[in-house]
Order: sequence, then C-alpha cells, then structure tokens
Amino acid sequence: MPRFYTVSAENQAIGIADGDNDLLELDAAAEKPIELVGICIYPLTEIQEAQEEWLRAQVIRGHTTTGNGTTTTPRPCDPDDVAASFTAKIDGATIASAGTAVNMHPFGVQVRAGYEIFYPERMGFKTSGASLLVVRLMAAAVDDFNADLCFWVAEV
Repeated sequence: MPRFYTVSAENQAIGIADGDNDLLELDAAAEKPIELVGICIYPLTEIQEAQEEWLRAQVIRGHTTTGNGTTTTPRPCDPDDVAASFTAKIDGATIASAGTAVNMHPFGVQVRAGYEIFYPERMGFKTSGASLLVVRLMAAAVDDFNADLCFWVAEV
C-alpha cells in the first residue's frame, strides 16, 4: 500500500527574473517508485484584474541532472508513516536538465484563480530510478508574485 506525502512551500516568491522555473523536482529513491497525485498552486499576490495572466506549466519526466531548487522535507500525511525515501526540491530557477525529457501534462495557471488537481487513482505521473519528475513554469511571469505550493506524492 502506498504512503502519501505532501511537499509544500508557503508564500514562495516566483520572480520574473527566474524565467523557466521548476516549482517542484522529485527524485525517487532506488527501488521505490513515486507518483505525483496532486498539484496545488495558490497565488497570493498579483491577483488584481490589471495583472491577470495565464502561466504555461508542464509536468515533465526524464531529466537526469538536478536543478538548484531548495531541498524540502516531504511530510507524511499519516503521522505513523516513516520518512519519505524520495527527495524533493521547490522553486528551482536553474531547471533540471539532461536525460530524455518527456512532456507529460501541459496546463495553465491563472494567477487570479490558482490551480488545483488531484489525479484519479493510478492516473498520476510516476517515476523511478534516475529519472526526475518536475512541475515547471514554462516561461517567466509578467509580474513577480508569491504563491503557496503544495504537491501530493505517493511512494510505493
């Protein structure tokens, strides 16, 4: 049975200077596949009509060189679960690279509304071994903004 974890960051600054930005980077431990089962992006600033914009985003699997995001401790949803074996990074201005990247799921984030999705059982995005899984903003935002980020990950 999988164990579920959240990877989150509160009031995370997303700057226009960042360009492409890995909001999340996941690296599975050996012999322990992981599955991204939920994405929540809640903008907290730049929510006026004058700054309204859509941000292009993508779930990508297959990079093998990690980016420079901030290492974040995944938190178990069940307090009786052990610590996660996978590693997670948030807000990488230097994006993951190398390997054979495969674009899995394009989506748009409306900065006034945010984005939230939970994938049906067994329909999330999986990875294992040296293949990273990232959630990336595909271009710089027009204005800097802050957002709460929360990603739900299952480890089997």
